[in-house]
Amino acid sequence: MGMSTQNAASALLSPARLADIDLPNRLVIAPMTRNRAEPSGAASELMARYYAQRASAGLIIAEASTPSAVGRTYPGIAALYEDEHTRGWRRVNRCVGAAGGRMFAQIQHGGRVGHPDTSGLIPLAPSPIALPEPIHTPNGRRPAVRPRQMGQGDIDATIADFAAAARRAVAAGFAGVEVHAANGYLLHQFLAPNTNRRTDVHGGTPAARMRLVLEVVDAVIAQIGPDRVGVRISPGNTTNGIIESARDVEDLYPELISRLDERGPVYLHVAFADPDSGLWKRIRASWSRTLIGNPVLPVEGIPEDGGRVAGERMLEAGADLVALGRPFLANPDLVERIRIGAPVNAVREKYLMYVGGATGYTDYPTLAG
Repeated sequence: MGMSTQNAASALLSPARLADIDLPNRLVIAPMTRNRAEPSGAASELMARYYAQRASAGLIIAEASTPSAVGRTYPGIAALYEDEHTRGWRRVNRCVGAAGGRMFAQIQHGGRVGHPDTSGLIPLAPSPIALPEPIHTPNGRRPAVRPRQMGQGDIDATIADFAAAARRAVAAGFAGVEVHAANGYLLHQFLAPNTNRRTDVHGGTPAARMRLVLEVVDAVIAQIGPDRVGVRISPGNTTNGIIESARDVEDLYPELISRLDERGPVYLHVAFADPDSGLWKRIRASWSRTLIGNPVLPVEGIPEDGGRVAGERMLEAGADLVALGRPFLANPDLVERIRIGAPVNAVREKYLMYVGGATGYTDYPTLAG
């Protein structure tokens, strides 16, 4: 459960436990798309170096891996549906493990966030409603295409794909997987009323809209066990054209969280978490296991303290672990910088996050040089 502390550094750096996994600190690297995978979706040697550089974090949640070809979102995205994908991630996990780290894989189906120029396939979605903005493809930014509404066969196949990806993740050396039901991708598209206009068992009422998330979580838990499964949500987040009103959030998420809690996944990861909100307080009160808070940081850059104050606030508000993104992107040794109160690197040009190559990826300096 949550903890209170008087010392931010010692709180963030105190040990924790995630099921049977010992974590040396409470800092988690949030999953961040970095577009450095091979064209096939296999994790690259460069990715292995990047994650190994950051192995001092209590837990690394790897960038999203798609469980199927049709679920691919952008160029350079990692995957977990073929043997070469398993081999690529196994190499990453060997390097991270040798550096003392622990990793979960994030499994993400893009849904309508995809393009034939990237996947060779028409995207699938709960309803045939296109992403309202252009999407990045190998041929530059292109208008989004109208997705094909998923039939029951597509839904069944997607559930099976998530389960198979979870098996591959464990075979590749990951300590577990995070089911991505946030940030406007497929599972979030089923949750949100503006992207899910279905009238069958997977649409309409909040209970019907949350059905696929629960079916996916059940299937993944059946494959690898609840202690190896986490779930990420982002209630009310408008990324990728999602619209969830305050009423929508209130009607759906408390019930979703209650039903997830009954299933026993090892953690719940809340993106864009506001520790002062009533929703966060309700989540903490109703969630019985590890709760990860991913606080909102400034839109541009990172705080001068590397997110330390925001992290402490999350712990004080009941988070067990704190996920940070850009601070770890720019500071491979963020844990040490927070420990001694050292200055942090600023994030370099934003475009370097996604262009591929070592620049703005593995070349951020550490305190050791």
